[in-house]
Amino acid sequence: MSAPLSPRLRRIRLLAFALGAAGFFIAFFHRVAPGAIAADLRSAYELSATMLGFVAALYFYPYALLQLPSGVLADSVGPRRLFTGGMVVAGVGSLLFAFAPGAGWLLAGRGLVGVGVAVVFVSVLKLIANWFRDNEFGTWVGVLQLVGNTGAVLAAWPLAWVVQYVAWSGVFAVIGVASIVLAVALWFGVQDAPPGAASADGPRTGWAEGLAVVSRNPQTWMAFTMHFGILGSYMTFAGLWAVPYLTDGQSLSRADATLHVTVMIIGFALVAPVIGAASDRSGLRRPFVRGISLAYLACWVPLVMGWALPMWASLTLFTLVGMCIGNSVLCWAVAKEVNPPALAGTATSLVNTGGFLGTALLQPAVGWILDASADVSRLEAYCRAAGLLALVAGVGLVAAFGLRETRCSNVFR
Repeated sequence: MSAPLSPRLRRIRLLAFALGAAGFFIAFFHRVAPGAIAADLRSAYELSATMLGFVAALYFYPYALLQLPSGVLADSVGPRRLFTGGMVVAGVGSLLFAFAPGAGWLLAGRGLVGVGVAVVFVSVLKLIANWFRDNEFGTWVGVLQLVGNTGAVLAAWPLAWVVQYVAWSGVFAVIGVASIVLAVALWFGVQDAPPGAASADGPRTGWAEGLAVVSRNPQTWMAFTMHFGILGSYMTFAGLWAVPYLTDGQSLSRADATLHVTVMIIGFALVAPVIGAASDRSGLRRPFVRGISLAYLACWVPLVMGWALPMWASLTLFTLVGMCIGNSVLCWAVAKEVNPPALAGTATSLVNTGGFLGTALLQPAVGWILDASADVSRLEAYCRAAGLLALVAGVGLVAAFGLRETRCSNVFR
């Protein structure tokens, strides 16, 4: 989208972004919530660490598998239809998770939530690509991350506090109803693109041909691998294992542990739009991608070593981890910029698959390491698991150094 918009279309654009961001808020809440209620789930359903990991990760399995189909559908049937259907499915899944009579139903509800919210991010990215200019993309994706991470913040310390007084099932029931209400608002309030914008992307290809174009691009896979390593390790930790690491390994209270996750998410939320805007304004991607990815890997050193830090230092470390993850907004920007504009949905969805495939594999892997480390102290077991996450983060760093400089514009224009 490059032509100026009328005041009416600007209002429609902002409404589309606002509704999309609301869906992303709900998706982020679901990602992080199991960490805050991990003890409640283990007690209520008698789950082992490995099984708890699978419950949390079952959100990410369908999420990862459906990213690519979501991108293809966003490019073909449009984000409005895709987004609306996804929120209905997510709402039903949240209600099932809330009232699950056993572990099997708990898994089914979590899986349905993953299926539903799998389309959210790609749909919103497609809306941003259709409604905003190239040199605004990083900025608005950063704002989207701010809104989404607000949902994650509420799923950390505030959720842990609330479930002291209200059953966790009631919280997920409310989220389920809200998801269905949002679906209705999306159907009636969103337009896929400004009038006449479809032709601006150039000639469209079939979905198979478009997927082949994106898949043949080595830069797509560099962004995929960076996302796998950086976001995958972060979401594995923040979404489930950070609280047990701090409570079981470092002997913190659940309130203090969830506070650490909260400041980590706040760091992500506040810095993501800053990084996106700074990159857009400088006209550069690569210096941000490389430098911040290196800083992120360095943050894992104290966690792998199991250092007992003072509270202020520990909170500072977790805040820095979240701030570095703000760098992930540039993965999607680069993915969009190194592929044809008409394939923005396919490209961003393929790259997005990386982060959630990483999380889906790593959450139960961490649980397996913990279950297999009965011969050492709990802290040593968690340090071993943190070592795996640091290794994967290192793979993401290597990929970050392989990304090309796009100068914040699509190379095909």
